[in-house]
Amino acid sequence: MVEEQISIESLKELKNFDTPTISNAIEIFNLRSRIEGFMGPEIKCFLPIKKPIIGYACTVKMSSLNPPKDDQKKLWLSYYESVRNTSNPTIVVVEDIDSPPIGSFWGEVRASIHKALGCVGTITNGGVRDINEVKNLNFAYFAYCLLVSHGYVHIIDYNCPVKVGGIEVKPGDLLHADIHGVINVPKKIVPNLADVCRKIQDSEKPVFKRCRQYFNQGSISKGEIQEALEEMNRRTPKLK
Repeated sequence: MVEEQISIESLKELKNFDTPTISNAIEIFNLRSRIEGFMGPEIKCFLPIKKPIIGYACTVKMSSLNPPKDDQKKLWLSYYESVRNTSNPTIVVVEDIDSPPIGSFWGEVRASIHKALGCVGTITNGGVRDINEVKNLNFAYFAYCLLVSHGYVHIIDYNCPVKVGGIEVKPGDLLHADIHGVINVPKKIVPNLADVCRKIQDSEKPVFKRCRQYFNQGSISKGEIQEALEEMNRRTPKLK
């Protein structure tokens, strides 16, 4: 799979912003509805992360309900090769087709393998396990739930569109995630996105500055609130 060329520096820069700021910045470009492009609250961050993660999606569908067929060993190796061929950094997005999830695709062994393949974490509508062990790997877990067993975990398909957290994710999509959730970042705006994020942060400063003067008194006036918000609006970046 060949990705659109985005510099590593640009990706690293976007890790300095949380997902709400990224979301606000994407809105400025008016590429999609403000209620599209991010996953629902059912996808939660199960391990502490110091900074947001960002990476290209490598996708897979799985099930754990029934014993796998004989072709699974070859399928797993082909899947790992697909992950290896995806541009780094990689985030593996797993669609668990079982409802409810019964077996975990993820544990210490599989997280270690993916870490060695250049992955920074996973996002799944299924479950994860081996929390303490994976925490030490610095491998991000975004999932629906925690699970005890891996069941009969097997691959249904990979390198295909998947639906996780209410949105479709395609191989190679650029994802940004932190404790707030997961957002799909349009790649064509990445070269300008960090600058817009900084301008948005700067636009909010008049509100914070004005409000902090009244934190101990609780007596800010309606007029002062309006002035601060108007100044924020003037500073908010606009499309030219």
